[in-house]
Amino acid sequence: MASFLRWIAQIGAVTSTAVRTIPARRGAALATVFGIAGVVAVFVAVLSIGEGFRKALRTAGSPDNAIVMRAGSDSEMMSILLRDAVEIVAQAPGVARGPALPGGPPVALSSGELFVVVDVPKRSTGTAANVPLRGVQPAAFATRRDLRVTSGRVFEWGKNEILVGEGAQKQFAGLDVGSRLRWGQNEWTVVGTFAADGALWESEIWTDAAVLQPAYRRGNSFQTVIAKLESGDAFDRFKDALTTDPRLDVQVLRESDYYANQGRTLNAIIRGLGVTVSVLMAIGAVFGALNTMYSAVAARTREMATLRALGFGRGAVVISVLVESLLLALAGGGLGALGAWLAFDGYRTSTLNWDSFSQVTFAFDVTPSLLVQGALFALLMGLLGGLFPAVRAARLPVTAALREA
Repeated sequence: MASFLRWIAQIGAVTSTAVRTIPARRGAALATVFGIAGVVAVFVAVLSIGEGFRKALRTAGSPDNAIVMRAGSDSEMMSILLRDAVEIVAQAPGVARGPALPGGPPVALSSGELFVVVDVPKRSTGTAANVPLRGVQPAAFATRRDLRVTSGRVFEWGKNEILVGEGAQKQFAGLDVGSRLRWGQNEWTVVGTFAADGALWESEIWTDAAVLQPAYRRGNSFQTVIAKLESGDAFDRFKDALTTDPRLDVQVLRESDYYANQGRTLNAIIRGLGVTVSVLMAIGAVFGALNTMYSAVAARTREMATLRALGFGRGAVVISVLVESLLLALAGGGLGALGAWLAFDGYRTSTLNWDSFSQVTFAFDVTPSLLVQGALFALLMGLLGGLFPAVRAARLPVTAALREA
């Protein structure tokens, strides 16, 4: 126990001396700190894109909602359902009943929906982008409880009117209340905007499905049905009733599961890109840390040799160099993570959802988990940058070290 305590005391003494000498080498130390900060900032910022995209999809799905599509469809874009099927779904066991619109009579809370893509110019570049135009039935508003009108009003059923998500309005031009747009065979008027707590719906434009169908010559066809269930426990009963009905050829998913699976391709690309770029940048940062720590060891050669001659062990010297490197890395990691959070958290943008071939607006989401990952990444760079100089300092013979100094 006494030897262990003595060893700890040696580590403390050598480390405190090393830390006190950092200001004398502030140029090299700052270069290391800012190099690692840049790597961590890029790492956190790129991965926050994926986190924000996942959050937009995750928020859209409710475990109490079910989505019905044609069997074998990977997404609603690939599905088609006829009106008869939509009506059968509405009457299935487990579907909740209530007013579809405020003050209305109780009905099955089931909305047959179709989905088309329209060209709208981006505000930032003026280039055309694919924006989803969703046709819904009255119960759609009751199945999305978080959706609320933020300006103007809801479109009137049977009219060429549209309600625009706030995310879409901020990212794309010509979608202000009162604007008129020509899509399909109709001219549409923007009558209001809506918010949905950052969910996927905010990227969309909504209208009456009965108006959208003839505008795009869709007849009586829909693509999906969104049904609000009596509870999450009613899902199996609802699913079994539909999948065993000989009149139907459908698949039934919880809405939360469906949207959790959407966007996996883009998420994988974003994460792969973020890790690749960060690793390439990290190589440069590690070489910078190596240079800094080799310089630190060289500047302290006489001091280390003297300590070794006085009985300080190799382990204390190694740990003191590693601690110095890790402290510089942690400072850089904290600076980079803070910079990424201040610059990017909540920043709104849009990207193409490869599953629906349309734009999704979302906000960068710098989560606590990403900040921790950034800090660990910084510590890894610090460890790699300090390891070889620490080993060199420990292996140098005392007499050679004194002579070299």
